[in-house]
Amino acid sequence: MRPHIHPDYHPVVFEDAAVGTRFLTRSTATSDRTIEWTDGNVYPLITVDVTAASHPFWTGERRVMDTEGRVEKFERRYGRRTGAPRKASAPSD
Repeated sequence: MRPHIHPDYHPVVFEDAAVGTRFLTRSTATSDRTIEWTDGNVYPLITVDVTAASHPFWTGERRVMDTEGRVEKFERRYGRRTGAPRKASAPSD
């Protein structure tokens, strides 16, 4: 491997802004904020909007965004084309 081309890979604490869950992992991300972890060491702290602790897919909670079905929404937006059947294109001579 070529030296000095890879970013610094170091321990970082990520915090879920929605539920406050924190976990220690390794990343190339950096931050000016720091936190003292349970092992007594100080690590950079990065706050994220969503993690597996708060995402509906992982928690099993379903959030109803809209109650209308996708087909009905499409038909309302673009209109259902009913009535006369499509005209067949004339054969080429």
